[in-house]
Amino acid sequence: MSAEFILLLVGLFIVSILYSSVGHGGASGYLAVMSLTSYAMMDAGWLKQHVWILNLLVASIAFYHYRKEGFYNSKLTTPFIIASIPMAFLGGYMTINSNIYDLLLSIALIWAAWRLFHSISIKDVNEITIPRKYESIPLGASIGLVSGVIGVGGGIFLSPIILLKKWANPKTVAATSAAFIWVNSFSGLIGAKISNQLNLDIDMLVYFSLIVLIGGFIGSSYGSKIAPQSTIKKILVVVLLFAAAKRIIELI
Repeated sequence: MSAEFILLLVGLFIVSILYSSVGHGGASGYLAVMSLTSYAMMDAGWLKQHVWILNLLVASIAFYHYRKEGFYNSKLTTPFIIASIPMAFLGGYMTINSNIYDLLLSIALIWAAWRLFHSISIKDVNEITIPRKYESIPLGASIGLVSGVIGVGGGIFLSPIILLKKWANPKTVAATSAAFIWVNSFSGLIGAKISNQLNLDIDMLVYFSLIVLIGGFIGSSYGSKIAPQSTIKKILVVVLLFAAAKRIIELI
C-alpha cells in the first residue's frame, strides 16, 4: 500500500466525519481529496461512480442518526426527492467530456463553498415555512440533474438553499439532505449501469468503504446530538476552495 493511498484514506476518513456531521454523504469532499492525488487523472465516470457508492454508505448512516433523533420531516423532503430521481438518473446516464467535467466540478465546488460560507451564521430558526411544491419540485429536479452530471449527491447544493430560505433548521436540513443524497446517488448509479458505463474497482472500494463507514458513524452521531456546525462548515469551505483552485490551475 503506497504512501499516497494511505494519505488518501486519511483524507476520505476526515471528509466522511465532517460531511456526515451535517447530514451529507461527502461526494464533493471525496472528489476534492481525490483531485489532490493521482486519482484526479481517472475518467470522470469512474470518479462519479466510486463517490456515489461512498455516498450511499455515509448518507445511510447519517439519515439513520438524524431520523432516530427526530429531525426527519417527510413533508419537506418528499417533493425534493420525487423531482430529483428522474433527473439524477438522466445525469448519470449522460456522458461528458473530461475537460468539461473538470470545469463543471470546479464551478460546483466554488459555488458550494460560497453558499456554505453564507450559511455559516445561520442557526436554528423558530419560524419555518415548508416550501410549496412549485418551489421545491423545480429545485429538486435541477439539483438532481446537476448532481447526476457532476457526480455528487446534491446535499452540498440543497442544504445552504434550505437554510437561507428558512425552510428548516440545520438538523432537519441534515436529515433531508441525507435522504436526498442517497436517492440521487442511487439514481445516478442506475443511470450509469443502464448506459453501460458502470466501472467499479471492488478491491479499492473495500478500503474506501470501510474507512468512510467508520468516519460516517462518528460524524453523524456527533452531529445529530451535539453539532456545533459552524466550525465544520468553515473547514469545508477551505477544502472545497482549495480543491477547486487546483482543478482550475490544471485546466489553465
